[in-house]
Amino acid sequence: MPRELPIGLTPPDWLVRNLRAQPAPVNWAAVVRAAVAIALPLAIGLAVDRPFYGALASMGALNGVISDTAAAYRVRIPTIAIPQLFGAVGVTVGALVYGRGWVAVAAVTGVALVSGMISTIGAVASASGLVLLLTCVVGAGLPMPGEWWLAPLLMSGGGLLVLALALLAWPLRSGVPERAAVADTYRTVAQLLTAVGGGTQTYDDARHAVTQSLNQSYDTVLAHRARHHGRSPELARLLAQLNAITPVVEAAPAAHLGGTRLPPEIPEAVRHLASAVETGYTGPTGLKPAAPATEATRAVDHALRYAAEVVATPDVDPRGIDDRLGRPAALSIRAARAARNVALSAASWRYGLRLALCIGIAQVLVSIIAVPRSYWVALTITFVLKPDFGSVFSRALLRALGTVAGLVIAAAVLAEVPRGWWDVPVLLVLAPLVPALTPRGYGYQTAAITPVILLLSDVLNRQGTGLLLPRLVDSLMGCAIALVAGYLLWPESWHTRVGDRLARAVEDTARYVEAVFGPDAVDPPARARMRRGLYRDLSAVRTEFQRALTEPPPTGRRAAAWWPLVVAVERIVDATTAARVRVRHGAAPPSSAEVTQVARQLRELAEGVREAETLYEVRTDLTGPAGSVLEPLRQEVAAARAITSPR
Repeated sequence: MPRELPIGLTPPDWLVRNLRAQPAPVNWAAVVRAAVAIALPLAIGLAVDRPFYGALASMGALNGVISDTAAAYRVRIPTIAIPQLFGAVGVTVGALVYGRGWVAVAAVTGVALVSGMISTIGAVASASGLVLLLTCVVGAGLPMPGEWWLAPLLMSGGGLLVLALALLAWPLRSGVPERAAVADTYRTVAQLLTAVGGGTQTYDDARHAVTQSLNQSYDTVLAHRARHHGRSPELARLLAQLNAITPVVEAAPAAHLGGTRLPPEIPEAVRHLASAVETGYTGPTGLKPAAPATEATRAVDHALRYAAEVVATPDVDPRGIDDRLGRPAALSIRAARAARNVALSAASWRYGLRLALCIGIAQVLVSIIAVPRSYWVALTITFVLKPDFGSVFSRALLRALGTVAGLVIAAAVLAEVPRGWWDVPVLLVLAPLVPALTPRGYGYQTAAITPVILLLSDVLNRQGTGLLLPRLVDSLMGCAIALVAGYLLWPESWHTRVGDRLARAVEDTARYVEAVFGPDAVDPPARARMRRGLYRDLSAVRTEFQRALTEPPPTGRRAAAWWPLVVAVERIVDATTAARVRVRHGAAPPSSAEVTQVARQLRELAEGVREAETLYEVRTDLTGPAGSVLEPLRQEVAAARAITSPR
């Protein structure tokens, strides 16, 4: 029988959450790419007696490995290539100001400001900003070989090698990642239908998994599309299949509110459709769901038959596909809009100034104090303080712990392995750990990256184990600067943003209720876009909540108090969707007075959430016809307003 630790020795919850490894499958293709892309340039450099050049190209390949996160082949091109272009600019700027004292301090600080600001645009821009600042810091901290253009060419070439390896299988596997993503969504929907009528927590977890899977699938199918998706029959068909499973997802809340489990044939039928989607099968599905017995099961049956019909259709007319996310604007319009948002957004400036302040302090500090290979301080801050990467406190803690673990591995390598050709097989072993451990958490990623960078750095300066202690000191200095100047000095660090995001979600729910049941009801595609936006926002709220829980008190404790309301708002959205499904399948629509009352209560709830530092009970008087389709929604709104938490 295991013994429990004494209370005084039990680690706090926020620390346990930080150190817990996230479950994630190993992407073996990415593992092989990392091994080849990082080790091959160094091997070529050694073969031509230019190991310095090979090490720079391997560093560029490491940047490419970090950016290699997309599943769809056509998405990998911008995801990997664009950050390499920014990296070329960064190392060029850094090399031009190398050894120029305060000019270098000002230049790197300015690049940090730009890096932080563009990180608010999106995932690719965030990775580009990260690589821009990383390569600028390296260029300003290490002497680059040859002409000014050689270092950016070598580093970009290493990153583009990762892209070339990532696209090798495209001719043979075109469309496979997209089909796999859509099929996975169908399977998560099957899990949701299995949970219908069961435990509340099981159903809530399944519903959240469906939301995440839908977000990922839509992003995989539609993200970064430069042309209208209708020009690709395969993408049009996959989009139609995604849209077809959405009515099944909408019918699930109505069935769950009925409290009766669905026949096992229904989720099994969805799994059967998932297999057809994944293989591209377009023949008869042989769907034989059980006969519907209630309003809710009739809605599920109707939606499932429609999904089966779409899956079995070989040719899809793109013009007949409802737009569930909104058509993307032209690339030039999106670029101009992003630039305008970056220039005018208060959040963009705040993040940029926060990062620039810390980088500036680091550059000034290492200019005044003799710190060997001082660029590592700024590199540490770049990783820790990336504003869109989550909790600064957690990343500083995990960076320190991951660096120590990585240094242990590096110490063994630098002490026991002779330099030269032996570095290549060592990289073949260490490089795959980067993509293998990155999904596990930031600390694990740091532990994997640290020995790779140290080994490549040793190729450049031949300091051996003399690198270890300076790297540890530099990392701890960087973490300290990030914690003080990037965390403690900013009031927003001590306040969770869960409340603000929840308030926006509740307001959007009020608009959704009016759009669905009000006198000015919108058309089905517009309703679908509103509903998808709601579930995306709630998924973001959950992500923000999980990040806040990794903060130490009082921030983590304040965030935990919001969790009951997070769940309550999700149930409000579910109840609204369920009411719409019931009306569509024969239930009497609510009166305008009912709709107005519920919408008003939702807006009052949103206002209270936005203004409250701590939650408190608000009594509400929501009455209406007992048999109305809005009765479950009224109950959920009343429950949300009655939630309490310690002051």
